[in-house]
Amino acid sequence: MTPIYTALAVLVTFIWGVNFTFIAWGLESFPPLMLTALRFFFTAIPLVFFLKPPKFNRTLLIYAIGTFVMQYAFVFTAMHLGASPGLTALLLQIQIFITVLLAYFILGEAVSRMQIIGMLVGVLGLSVIALNLGGDMPLAGFVCILIAAIGWSFGNIASKQASAQAALKTTQQGSGITIVSPSTGKNKASALSALALVVWGGLIACVILTLSSLIFETDAWQLATFTEASLKSWLSLGFIVYISTLIGFGLWAHLLSQNTASKVMPFALLVPVFGMVTSVLLTGEIVTWWKMLAMTLILSGLLLANVKIKLERKRQPI
Repeated sequence: MTPIYTALAVLVTFIWGVNFTFIAWGLESFPPLMLTALRFFFTAIPLVFFLKPPKFNRTLLIYAIGTFVMQYAFVFTAMHLGASPGLTALLLQIQIFITVLLAYFILGEAVSRMQIIGMLVGVLGLSVIALNLGGDMPLAGFVCILIAAIGWSFGNIASKQASAQAALKTTQQGSGITIVSPSTGKNKASALSALALVVWGGLIACVILTLSSLIFETDAWQLATFTEASLKSWLSLGFIVYISTLIGFGLWAHLLSQNTASKVMPFALLVPVFGMVTSVLLTGEIVTWWKMLAMTLILSGLLLANVKIKLERKRQPI
């Protein structure tokens, strides 16, 4: 990767890491489901009027429900229940291990020995957190984050399937004259397609989350909730929508379109690091020995498991 792409990758992971602190600030004025619904309303509007919608099918629905509804609704709920931003950012990375397992059973992807070792090391880190529940990580918050990680993992699988379907369609339709060059036009189209997936998936999530909030957070749907919300919460919502979601996902899609996934994805390991550091600096979260041990184990497991995963490789018989 060039220095500019490396800098952009670090910038995106920093944005996503500090985003957990902004979520905590947003939750000071809005209940979790409402805040999540607002996030995806402003993510979708007005961009849905300018971006061509992806083909609506089961894959898109699973992606929207898993990546957006389950992941963020349960993450926001966990933090509302008392989970600290730093620990939430760390624990959520368990989704990488779950994604590897789902890819093995659903897509037939191969799992290497190093990935298995990495998952076992990561489970040790998870166990350290589980043995120290309470305070910064209540039991209910712990369960919510695990559910969020599972939802995100199913969304990852749906995203892979959507990409494979789009590539197959492009191949089938590309037997004629090629108008764009592979190094520019295809990459830009891929990045734009990824952004459209986020925007239109966000619209689906907004509908589901708004209905859920109206059912479970009925009392919050009054004018006073919006007029009495603090400026810090409104600014935090703006950061979550425009910086973390649109700019963050947009830059990440651009990086993946210009570089191989094996070069880009390892940078995601910086997200929990930035999440923990910014939470300590901005919210006063206390770093304990067991948090450092859990972070060391989980990040070590991610490093071991984050090997090159080729989608075209099929599971080998044991």
